[in-house]
Amino acid sequence: MAPTIGPTLGGWITFSYSWRWIFFINLPVGVITWLLVRRFVEDPPYLRRLKSAGVKLDYVGIAFLIVGVGALQVLLDKGQEDDWFGSRFITTLVVVSAVSLISLVVWEWFQKAPIIDVRMFKNFNFAGSSLMMFMLGVLLFSSLVLMPLFLQTLLGYTSELAGFALSAGGAVLLIEMPIVGQLTTKLQGRYLIAIGWLALAAGMYYSTKRIDLQLSFRAATLLRIEQVIGLGFLFVPITLVAYIGIAPEKNNAVAGIINFMRNMGSSVGTSLVTTLIARRSQLHQLRLVEKARVDNPNFANIAHGLTQHFANGGVGRHEALSTAYASIYLSLQAHAASLAYIDTFMVLAIAALIMFFLSFTLKKNDAGAGGATMAE
Repeated sequence: MAPTIGPTLGGWITFSYSWRWIFFINLPVGVITWLLVRRFVEDPPYLRRLKSAGVKLDYVGIAFLIVGVGALQVLLDKGQEDDWFGSRFITTLVVVSAVSLISLVVWEWFQKAPIIDVRMFKNFNFAGSSLMMFMLGVLLFSSLVLMPLFLQTLLGYTSELAGFALSAGGAVLLIEMPIVGQLTTKLQGRYLIAIGWLALAAGMYYSTKRIDLQLSFRAATLLRIEQVIGLGFLFVPITLVAYIGIAPEKNNAVAGIINFMRNMGSSVGTSLVTTLIARRSQLHQLRLVEKARVDNPNFANIAHGLTQHFANGGVGRHEALSTAYASIYLSLQAHAASLAYIDTFMVLAIAALIMFFLSFTLKKNDAGAGGATMAE
């Protein structure tokens, strides 16, 4: 439900109140979840046996995980703002995160009851599924960031209207996922995954052809549907194939790592696209500025026409010329940013296409063996 109601509800809250109120959404959801866990969730037999055997919680592993992931999250959030390795603070966070996460892997490898069972990555299907879930997080949240950002900064949409433009795509995803869940009992998981990545690549590539400064609300809504229609073929099948070859007592570990990889992918994806937009906008602006010269007839004609327009409105000649140049520069910045969005969607399309080919390397699963139930 999060991709469905999140953008619309968040846009409405931001527009009507303040973006700070968005974080209070977690309160009722968290309380309800806690109550449901207390009521319905029980420890499996193998976990009760571990507790009765006196196996202690892996506090060292938890410490490495908290420090490593915490530093990684901060550097991803602040990296573009602080110019990445141009900042001593970001460089320090990179070192801390790298040392902590490498130490985590080494420590967990030799633990009997690790907080993260890194040995499971020796299973190719699990490793491949983890990579795909990471990339799914990257592409899902990248497009979730790109569309409202484009609509609000370049087309002047309010946060509420941008949320409504995204809501149709979320509704399609909500309807699609249960259907795909049923298909996993009839078709190979890797084939469903391949369909999903191919559809996602096509949606991102279509975005490069459709994104422009004349995009209407209807076109933006349809474009968002194109972008997400492949995601429904990925969530359940990727989770399903991750369990192939893994012992049943490792089910909790599989679920935890798969969700962790998706969350990390969302952080990396958000940081990636904001950095790409900023850097590519600068590049395209430099290229467009090269054409904005007085010896360029097209530029001269546009500047002259705008100057006349402002002068006819009662503005002085010198001020009219300055205003004309300012208007041209604003238009140039908007077009540079639009080209940066096209470049970013192309990067996402290539990433999805690579995942499409990788999906055929996954092992087959028995589609009628009830694996979908286990994955759920």
